[in-house]
Amino acid sequence: MPLRVELKPFERIVIGDSVIINSGTRATFLVDGETPILREKDTVTAETANTPARRLYHCVQMMYLKNDAARYRASYLDLVSELAIVLPDARALIDGVDRHVAAGSLYKALKEIRKLMKREEEASPA
Repeated sequence: MPLRVELKPFERIVIGDSVIINSGTRATFLVDGETPILREKDTVTAETANTPARRLYHCVQMMYLKNDAARYRASYLDLVSELAIVLPDARALIDGVDRHVAAGSLYKALKEIRKLMKREEEASPA
């Protein structure tokens, strides 16, 4: 079943290895296939991966977009260990991320990591 995507003016979306930038008007299109897709607002760059949860998100994001989990596996395991130390009360969420990654459900893992990022923000001193 195709995915219906609506983009605001000048909004970006990553589809596979390509970044699509919308023109100055709202656009709607359908994407049919198994290509990984992420909206720009749901991406973390190497530069913005400045916390343990954001680094984990970036790693899993690369697994997802590059369709190459094995390449990032060692980094992923190190980042999970780091996050478990920083957020020990989030073990259930971390385990959920790990289950999704092990099952190859990387988009679902990203959704879970967003919850960890929020928890990390709430736990950090202002």
